[in-house]
This record gives sequence, C-alpha cells and structure tokens, in this order.
Amino acid sequence: MIDPLYLFVFAGLFSPGPNVILLTASGARFGVRRTVPHILGVALGVGVTAGLTGLGIGALLATQPGIEWILKLLAAGWILWMARTLAVRAGSPRAETRDRPFTVIEAILFQWVNPKVWAVALAAASGYAAGLSPAGEAARLAAAFSGINLGVCTFWTIAGGLVGRYLSTDAAWRVFLRIMAAALALSAIAVFL
Repeated sequence: MIDPLYLFVFAGLFSPGPNVILLTASGARFGVRRTVPHILGVALGVGVTAGLTGLGIGALLATQPGIEWILKLLAAGWILWMARTLAVRAGSPRAETRDRPFTVIEAILFQWVNPKVWAVALAAASGYAAGLSPAGEAARLAAAFSGINLGVCTFWTIAGGLVGRYLSTDAAWRVFLRIMAAALALSAIAVFL
C-alpha cells in the first residue's frame, strides 16, 4: 500500500506553481539537457525545506507572524522579479543574450522563498506525520519531497521541451513566454492567501 504522504506530496508538487512554471519555460527555452541543473537544484532544495519543516522549523516560522510576513514579501518580490524578467525576454525570444537556466545553487535558494513548497511541506509535516523522532520525520519528508519532485520536475521540463519544438515563430515564443510570465506573476498573489 502506498503511504498517503507520497500521494499528498505528488499532488502538491505536480500542480502549477513557481517551480512548475519556471521549469516548463526553461525546458522550452533552453532544452531539457541545459535545464538539468535547475531540476536537480529544485529537487534538492525542496528536500531540504521539507526536512527542516520536519525538524520543526516550519512550525516555528508559522508562530512568528513578523518573520512569516517578511518571508512572504521576499517571496512575492522575487517571484514578480522573475515574472518580469521572463516577460521582458518575451520581447525577443530568440535573441542571443546572456540568458541561461537556473544553476543548482540558484534553484536550491529559490526554495527558501517559494511559498508553495513551504505550504505543502507544512501541511505534510502536520497531516502525515509517522510518529518518528524529529530527525526521522525530517529524513522521511526530505526523501519523499526530493524523490517525488525529481520526477515532477523532469516531467514539466520535458513537457516544456516538447512545447518549445512547436514554437517556430517569434510571435509564438512571445505568446508562450508571456503566458508563463503571467502565470508566474499570479503565483506571487498566492503567497498571501
């Protein structure tokens, strides 16, 4: 029988959010192979975030409204900045630029301000605890989040790569990147819900 934690984590991470949008756009724009560091960084960063939540840090942050508010502002600001950057790129989708996918470190660091990851990790830690020690819960959550998210990230990157093959005109690229930018900007609103 499948642990309900895995189903919850899969549903929480597979649904659209900042990581899904960024990886889909990166897969389309740069290809799957060049997006691999971004995939690995997201999988590692989500695992670290979930593990820290299992240790109780997430619960501590939830009880400190001041810290939580600052993190929400940082998250929304960073997500809006990325959305703006993506929208600006839509103006010249095929232009040779110094544009590149996220590095492993950038993707790991993004998870610290990714509100969706924190929300899913907090819900998983509180709703699907297995009664283990804090270290055991942290390891269980980290493994579940990293393992499942590796597959989720790979799926969305490949989907983006497939979409990118059909975007043969500059106009098609502009529409695609603007849709991705708008979806990313909308996810910034979710930070405050």
